[in-house]
Order: sequence, then structure tokens, then C-alpha cells
Amino acid sequence: MTNTAQPAAASSRGEEGEGDGLTHKAIMTVLVGLMLGLFLGALDLMIIASAMRTIADELHGQTIQAWATTAYLVTSTITTPLLGKFSDIYGRKRIYVMSIVVFLAGSLLCGMAQSMYQLAAFRALQGIGAGGVMTMAFAMMGDMMTPERRSRYQGYFSMVFGLAGVTGPLLGGFFAGMGEIAGIAGWRWVFLVNLPIGVVALIVVTTKFTMPRVRTVQKVDYWGAFALALCLVPLLVVAEQGRAWGWGSPLSLAMFALGLIGLVMFVRVESRMGDAAIIPMRLFRTRTFSVINSVNIIVGLGVFGSLIFLPLYLQMVKGLSPTAASLMLLPQTAGTIVASRTLGPVINRSGRFKAFLLLGLFLVTAALFMFGFVGPDTPVWVLVLMTAVMGLGIGICFPVTLIALQNGARKEEMGVASAAYMFFREIGGTAGVAIFLSIMFSVVGGKVSDAFRRAGDDAGFRAAQSDPQVLADPANAQVLEAAQHGGRGIDLDDSSWLANADERLARPVLEGLAGAVNTVYVTAGCVMLVAFFAAFLLKEKKKQAKDEEGAGRV
Repeated sequence: MTNTAQPAAASSRGEEGEGDGLTHKAIMTVLVGLMLGLFLGALDLMIIASAMRTIADELHGQTIQAWATTAYLVTSTITTPLLGKFSDIYGRKRIYVMSIVVFLAGSLLCGMAQSMYQLAAFRALQGIGAGGVMTMAFAMMGDMMTPERRSRYQGYFSMVFGLAGVTGPLLGGFFAGMGEIAGIAGWRWVFLVNLPIGVVALIVVTTKFTMPRVRTVQKVDYWGAFALALCLVPLLVVAEQGRAWGWGSPLSLAMFALGLIGLVMFVRVESRMGDAAIIPMRLFRTRTFSVINSVNIIVGLGVFGSLIFLPLYLQMVKGLSPTAASLMLLPQTAGTIVASRTLGPVINRSGRFKAFLLLGLFLVTAALFMFGFVGPDTPVWVLVLMTAVMGLGIGICFPVTLIALQNGARKEEMGVASAAYMFFREIGGTAGVAIFLSIMFSVVGGKVSDAFRRAGDDAGFRAAQSDPQVLADPANAQVLEAAQHGGRGIDLDDSSWLANADERLARPVLEGLAGAVNTVYVTAGCVMLVAFFAAFLLKEKKKQAKDEEGAGRV
């Protein structure tokens, strides 16, 4: 069992005729260990979505929830290429195990957080581990097999994301909806549930997984990592705090300047580091690499930046429980699984991917624009349809970009190429979460005030304001006071009061929240249009019968 990852020396073809000498049984044994670790990282991306509203209410930080999300994405984005490079130098398994341990430590601390800022700090530690776990899984798969077989087994990784997509929201909703479990607040189990899963993954990887490695003597691009952090962190901080500071304030301008300095520094450092760079600049000379990663950034921005709003809309506007809201995410997961499971073999046979990428981008863009028109009264079946369309588009876009990047990478660059896939996607996702949450909470106040002004003409709203029972209920105190001030003064850091407020009085708040969500989705749709048109720049070559050392370009 400890040699399952090593190529069979007796034959150049396995029991099913695989050209790289690994049998299907050997590959599947290895993939079990990889999939457990990948599930660990994928689950954490999904489980928090349906629980974030409850977590933010409990920690009184609804309007600053972006810190908890972006801290995770920032650290995973920065460490993804760095750990990819470390794995090329020191070996995949060592980095893989270390990443799982760091992720588990971060999960334990997240389960103990007492404020949103503490949670953000511990999520940052979690993100360091997640960056390594996700990247190593893809890189190890790339090490084990040729491009022709890679698309076949890619489906198993897609199944992991699909399983995480199904169980993550359900578990998040379940834990968020529970008062206490074993004397611990239910929402804290959103993070603590990672511990038993991670321990199993750690045991399997350390005892059942061995890969031959060739140590490569290279420089480590520490200055590139520093420059990347200097670029990303100030820009994400101003994206989150700009609405409070003022976008033209000296502090905001200073953050923009630091981010620009970091970007210039990053490009210069990467150019000087050559092949030792986090992302070697020579890779961008290939049109496929440049265009695919440009699309990857935009897709990450549009998809991850907007997906977090569906659970918020379902819970805050539609009034669904965390568990019910998590069930509404299943059509999206189903669409992702269906698309990703069927896509790999089709691309492998045809050698074509541009048309599939355009189709996926079109579906995602269409779904985002459709979400731009949801409101408090949107029927559930319409939401189910839109989430399914979104899932189909996502299930097409992500596998296509990964297959294209790995097929265009040399064997010794597989870690860098796999890291680039995660790196550029997470850069977009990190920026998207910060930017779109900033947009939402920047416009929501005006949207709520407008809704209150319109409600002044509604007979039901006026009747509620004079109803003795409504006036005597403490749950209505905040919304009654806001009504007297044109909708100003609503505290959205803790939105739990909406569940108990009188429906007639709460209606303007719900309409304002829905309007803010609409703005976010329309903006995301416009962003995705850029990716759609950028994809037309791709050029395809006919599939080669055999790529020299797996380095042929798609």
C-alpha cells in the first residue's frame, strides 16, 4: 500500500492499458487520500455560506463579515503559489501534511472565536492550510498521470466538490440552526466538524501515500510573496473600509497607493526571479495561459463574489431558516456535478475546450443577471431554476480552465501550473467578496430609506404604525424608530430582529435588502460579460496524438 503512487516498472501499460504504467486500482488508492484532503478544503468553502448570517449576528458583525471571508481567501491566495513552489522543491507529501495540520489548528481556533475580528484572524490561519491542501491535491494528480488520463480522473475530484457542495450547506444550515451541541454553540461546529475529517485525512495520507520525488534545487521567491501581500492586503482593506473612510479620503488613497506599489514590485520581482518566481513571467507568453487565467480571475470575482449573497437573500429577505436556505443551494450543486462529470471525457475525445468555456460563461452571466431581479416575493421555483443554471455554468467553467492549464504545463512545472489555477481564481474570489459586500452595505442604507418613503403610501404600513399591539412589542422598536427617521438608523450588524418584527413594518427593510442584492448581481453579471468576450481571444490547436513529456500546448 505504501507504494501505490509509484509507477509499475514491469510494464509501460497498467491493467487497463494506461500508458503511464499505473493501474486503475493503484491510482484510486492514491486518490482516496487526495480526495479526503480536498474534501476538507472544499467543505470549508461551502459550509460557512449558509451559516454566515447566524455567525455574524452572534458576533455582532454582519456589516463587517467580509473580514472573515476575505482573510481566508487572502492567505490561501498568497500561500497557494508559494506552497506550489515549495512542493516542487521539497516534495508534495511533506507540504500536503503540513497544510492539513495548519488547517486543523485554524479550524479549532475559529470554533473558539469571540468576535468577528478574532474569527477573521483565525480564518487567515485556516486559509494558509487550505491553500496547500487544495493545490497539492491537483498537483499530485498531475504528477501521476498523463494529460489524456487526467481528464478521466478529474471527475473524481469534481465529485468531491459536488459532495462538499451538497453536505457543506446542509451541515452549515443544520449547525447554525441548533442552539447547542454537546454544550457548545451550534454555529461553532461549522468549524469544529473539520477536526475529525481532517484527522482521518491526515492518517490516510501519512500511512497510505508515498510518491517518488526528485528534489529540485531552486530559489524560493519570498520577495514575490511579500510583494503579492503588499498588493492584495491594502486593496482588500480599502474595499471593505472605503465606504466608512470615504473613497477619496487620505487613508483610502494611501491604501490604493500601497496596492499599486505592491503590484509594480511583484511584476519586477517575478521578472527577475525567472523560473524560481511564484508565477514565472514566461508562462504569460503563451496565449492560452494568459487568456485562461484572465478569464479565471474574472470568473472567480463574479462567481465567488456573488455566491455569498444567495444565503443572505434567502435568510434575510425570504425569511428562511439556515437549514431551509441550505437546501435551496442544492440545485446549484446538482448542476455543477452534472456538468463537471460529463465535461472531462468530452474534452478528452475532442481536444476542444473553447466552445464549452463560452457556454459556461454564458450560463453564469445569464444566471447573475436573472438574480438581479429577485425580490421579497420571487417564487421559490424561479430561484431553484436560477441556481441550477448557475451550477451548470460553474461546472463547465472551472474544469475547462484546469484541464487547459495542466495540459499546457511541463512535468516539472505541474506544481506551478496547478497553483496558478487556484491562485488566479482565488485572487478574483477574494476581490469579489470584498468588493461586492462593500457595494451591498454601501447602497443598502439608501435602498432601505427609499423603501420607507414608498411605504408611507401603503395603508397596511400606516395601520401597523398605529396598532397598539405592534407598538407594545419590543421586537418592533428599531423599525418603528427608523420609520420616524425615513428609514435611517437600522442596525444590520445583528439582523436577527427581522424574524420577530411585524411583517408590515419590516417590509421596507426587506425591499431595501433585496434592492442591494440586485445591485450586486447586476454588477457581477457585467463583470462576467468581460470574461465572456475575453474567451473569444482563445485559439485552439488540434489535439496531438502524443505530447512530448506531457508538455504539449492546448
